[in-house]
Amino acid sequence: MSDPSGSAAPGLVIRGARTHNLKNIDLTLPANALVIVTGVSGSGKSSLAFDTIYAEGQRRYVESLSAYARQFLERMEKPDVDAIEGVSPAIAIRQKNSIRNPRSTVGTTTEIHDYLRLLYSRVGRTFCRQCGQEVVRESAEVVARRLSALPEGTRLIIGFDMPVVAAPRAASTAAEPLDEVDEVESPDGTPLDEAGSGGNGNGSNGRSGNGNGADSVAATLEALRRKGFGRLLLDGRTAVSFDAVEPSLVSHRDTLQVVVDRLQVQPDLLTRLTDSIETAYGEGGGAAFAVELPPAGTGDGPPDTVTRGGARKPVVHHFSERFECRTCGIPYEDPQPRLFSFNNPFGACPTCHGFGNVIELDMGLVVPDPARSLQEQAVEPWSKPHYRSWQADLKRAARTRGVRVNVPWADLTAEERRFVMEGDGGFEGVRGFFAWLERKKYKVHVRVFLSRYRGYQTCPDCGGGRLRREARDVRVGGQTIDVVCALTVRQAMRFFGNLSLGEREAAIADKVLAEIRRRLSFLEAVGLDYLTLDRLSSTLSGGESQRINLATSLGSALVGTLYVLDEPSVGLHPRDNGRLIEILRALRDQGNTVLVVEHDADMILVADHVVDLGLGAGEQGGTVVFSGLLSDLMQEPRSLTARYLRGELAIPVPSERRRGNGQRLQVLGAAEHNLKGVDVTIPLNTLTCITGVSGSGKSTLVHDIIYPAVKRAKGDWDRRVGTHRGLAGVEAVSDAVLVDQAPIGRTPRSNPVTYLKAFDPIRELFAATKDARSRGFTASHFSFNVAGGRCEACEGEGQIRVEMQFLADVFVPCEQCDGKRFRPQVLEVRYRGRNIHQVLEMTVREALAFFAGSPKVLRRLHVLDEIGLGYLRLGQPATTLSGGEAQRIKIASHLASRTGERILYILDEPTTGLHFDDIAKL
Repeated sequence: MSDPSGSAAPGLVIRGARTHNLKNIDLTLPANALVIVTGVSGSGKSSLAFDTIYAEGQRRYVESLSAYARQFLERMEKPDVDAIEGVSPAIAIRQKNSIRNPRSTVGTTTEIHDYLRLLYSRVGRTFCRQCGQEVVRESAEVVARRLSALPEGTRLIIGFDMPVVAAPRAASTAAEPLDEVDEVESPDGTPLDEAGSGGNGNGSNGRSGNGNGADSVAATLEALRRKGFGRLLLDGRTAVSFDAVEPSLVSHRDTLQVVVDRLQVQPDLLTRLTDSIETAYGEGGGAAFAVELPPAGTGDGPPDTVTRGGARKPVVHHFSERFECRTCGIPYEDPQPRLFSFNNPFGACPTCHGFGNVIELDMGLVVPDPARSLQEQAVEPWSKPHYRSWQADLKRAARTRGVRVNVPWADLTAEERRFVMEGDGGFEGVRGFFAWLERKKYKVHVRVFLSRYRGYQTCPDCGGGRLRREARDVRVGGQTIDVVCALTVRQAMRFFGNLSLGEREAAIADKVLAEIRRRLSFLEAVGLDYLTLDRLSSTLSGGESQRINLATSLGSALVGTLYVLDEPSVGLHPRDNGRLIEILRALRDQGNTVLVVEHDADMILVADHVVDLGLGAGEQGGTVVFSGLLSDLMQEPRSLTARYLRGELAIPVPSERRRGNGQRLQVLGAAEHNLKGVDVTIPLNTLTCITGVSGSGKSTLVHDIIYPAVKRAKGDWDRRVGTHRGLAGVEAVSDAVLVDQAPIGRTPRSNPVTYLKAFDPIRELFAATKDARSRGFTASHFSFNVAGGRCEACEGEGQIRVEMQFLADVFVPCEQCDGKRFRPQVLEVRYRGRNIHQVLEMTVREALAFFAGSPKVLRRLHVLDEIGLGYLRLGQPATTLSGGEAQRIKIASHLASRTGERILYILDEPTTGLHFDDIAKL
């Protein structure tokens, strides 16, 4: 372990960092240590860790690559810093889940699925889907060893089945190999005396008829004689010379049993056996047979005769070097890694193309409210003005057929519903309606309309397993690969821990199994043992995605790397924190530097080195309050973090709880994902917290059921709602609002003052000034989003992007407006001595004092200061805001708008990214 005190040579030296609100700071961090960066929200933690240290580490690594490689990689801006020394190649593991690929799963992301494909292709055993027998490919060497293991002296007849060719074809192609003349049918496992003619007029392939005639048989025998064969096995009993064959016995046959060799089992005959089997395979199209006769003296008859009586009946063995079921004759694919990949067309299910689901008509969207009757337009698409004629046709057809139109859809009989869906001769029904629309898909509005009523249904062919049928015929430990991928990490660990393989299989799979078990243990260690391996990566929360990336990093065993993490404890129950800390320590002990932006007390207390930024947020932040050992931090009088850790400050707990208004919202039978049909009661007019360990179903209950169910009840939701039995008490709620950490805007034009609608009254104040009126300026002239008052050279951006081809694009201040966004004439207009650019550069606190006489502006900005965002600049680009800041701006927007009462506000982990002091304010 490294020396956290930094007595060794410093690992990372930063001089003059000025990114965002950093105040030209200098900092020295130890190498191969767990470094925690903490401080109040907005103090510059992300600016230091991600926008300075990570950006420089990533930029230097990418620029060391060729121009060709650089075009495929993310290009980072050069941070505003004088110098950084000792920076390693950097990997950022953020909370945001940016994966949208529907083919990406937990298994593919962690590379566990790659090892599973290798495991199944090397030691997987294929079983016939029809009879359940194992399918094996029997090489000549394997067959020879098996036969040589029979008791010494056992007599064997080795042979193959040969189709009888037509006489003209045999005459014209006498020089051709017979296995190229006609396709050879595989043995079906029946005894040879049944497979032969047996006197019943049937060939070995079961066909009845007149065969090919004496001429065809003679031509076939002649061709076989030229190849050196001289005997046939007749009726499974007698090996007869070609010259002694009676034409009448074989003229009706479609197949002849040709003898390759006759021998007795001896220790030194393995080579001869192998050669004979190879010859039989070569002439028999990959199939051969061996008749096991009793040793000489145990039965009657000449040596060439299989005895009917005697001590023991003859035993017939069928072999095939083709990979097919010997009983059913069904061919199978050779197990190979690509067969088990749903990202490869070779292995993907041909119906769903490896997605596991198909887009079909979703009855839950077509009839969203089963309590409605047909008269009340239960069929939702026919309630649209453009398609109401179909509703009229339905009612006419229903009267004719006696279908009830005044009872709820849920109470209609199966036959009545079938009529509505399928129609009859004169009425096309719902499916006919959508089939008619399918023919008009070339119109954009029709495609949009169709998409509203379609949903993803489990693929009927692969059952959601994503793979073709042949891949699902292969098993390891009795389970197919799609079944193993459907296991949770915890169940998979148990499965592979108890997996029993043969000695040969274990030797082959030893290293592969070790990697699978190791990566599963990393997922368990970061508290994700509840996830299934086939869980879509796009459905993971930001915290889950970050911890998966952390487990993957640990599995990759990189050394000399700088890992920068953004609050990895977010979304973790306190129970799981200890395991996360052990993972971070293991990452450090591999020889890496781990830099973590974190507020969790447990995480800070185990750090090798702590950096505390402050003293405040925004313009009051950006300085290093403390950098060093935890023991020294606890003595730092200026550190707000240390005061909370010492217990001098604490988040207050209310002495009295709000009782609410007695009304309740009830969710009945919630059964989406891992919810077990639970009933949940939420008291209204109170602050209710839904908590539980990671993976317990919190997000599923709130995001997939409560929010969409309330929105649908209010007529604002036409998509799928999570499985539940019912929703009671919704009439007591007027609306539902989800406040999450999604960005408030994705361009620099979006900022706090525009999101809160406070910019409109500010622009009106400027437009009302005497100077503005004299110039004919309106409020629109003070907007950088529309032409008129903005600088047209940069279109109100304040900066120009310069493309640098294979390097990161460079943004330079606009030369026309000097980065101020507006035309010079607009900037000459002043309100209380400030122009519009200077107002946008104010912090919220400064603006509150400046606009003291404007209640419209104050009302919208005051809530920002109340929830701890007084440090933000009014015009700060939304792209520079953290997820926690974006969420609190949304809260402020709803508090300031006062759009109505009885609103259900849903907040998704509002304390994310918040320091102890920020949580107290929130």
